[in-house]
Amino acid sequence: MSKLILFSILILLPFQLFAVEKLRIFTWPGYVTTENIIQVNKILADKGYNYQVEVLTTQAEDADQMFSVIRNKQCDITFLTLFFIKMHGEQISKLLQPINIHSPRLTNYKNLDPKLTQISMGMQNGKPLYIPWGGGVYGFYVNTQKVKKHEVPKSVKDLWGVKWRNKFSLNQGQFWYNVGLTLQALDYHPFYLDQLAQNNDRSALKELLSKQGVLLDKFKQLYNNAGGFWQSSTKFTENLEIVSSWGPEIKVQNDKGGKWQLIDFEEGHLAWLDTINFVRDLKNEKLAAAEVVANYFIDKKVQQRIVDELSMLPASVNLDSRGLLDNYPNLFNADLFVPPYSQLSYSLMQQMVEQVEQVE
Repeated sequence: MSKLILFSILILLPFQLFAVEKLRIFTWPGYVTTENIIQVNKILADKGYNYQVEVLTTQAEDADQMFSVIRNKQCDITFLTLFFIKMHGEQISKLLQPINIHSPRLTNYKNLDPKLTQISMGMQNGKPLYIPWGGGVYGFYVNTQKVKKHEVPKSVKDLWGVKWRNKFSLNQGQFWYNVGLTLQALDYHPFYLDQLAQNNDRSALKELLSKQGVLLDKFKQLYNNAGGFWQSSTKFTENLEIVSSWGPEIKVQNDKGGKWQLIDFEEGHLAWLDTINFVRDLKNEKLAAAEVVANYFIDKKVQQRIVDELSMLPASVNLDSRGLLDNYPNLFNADLFVPPYSQLSYSLMQQMVEQVEQVE
């Protein structure tokens, strides 16, 4: 019996010595499918890497939560929203490493939209901390079955009109988009408040945010005019003729026979971009394997999937369709990408929301 045990140990030893290691991916819901995992793991095995990807059961929610997961070394590859990288004193950027865009393993990098590869908020010492993946806009979609073409709003300012009272929705959780809309309606840049905070212009901020000031009053009007609010995904109710959305829910509704169409506001659209990132501790073969994984996710097939299934705007240009970008090529306007808000500007916007939502 002892010989049998010894033989079993000798047989199992090589497998223990070369046990497959994990590459842990931290991402948003729907970004990585079971099929993606199977395919990328096959690629890794075929290329001789002793790694397999594993998606964290914890899903991405916001900047603070993602920072906590990365800081606690629970992941290797992340799908960070671009402006998260340098939020709150650049706390996340310190946990990431620059991307070697010339790596022989990133063969699909050349197919990325060049407008998306050198965005300043994702750069460190001239090198990107991100690989563009896909994004979208804080879009407002009109139900063309209820609203005639000539009635569709042309400007964000129209949302304050009596005609649309209780007929449009707003996202409640990511309130900075609504602050941006309000600033646009007052003919400011949507990130004007943050620009003042970054310049530490306290007197201008005090004037802008005065309780008797135009901005707070306008912001209250917007919230009072809204017919509904949502947190993670858009809600559709009978009273709503315009809904705000990240995009995926619109496709679902239109597949059911709906006729929801993006309103192309003359002020443009506040945009977001989700990216692929490597944590600072990745090195040697593990880093090389991570590059193989990233290359898979910017491949034409995966990029087309996020257009067709998630209604996202893809980072790649070599696709059969780029979704809304085919009709609105300027949706990814670098000037309208949400910035990495400073702690001060974030706090000030929170206070605005609290003043609007407080029970009088």
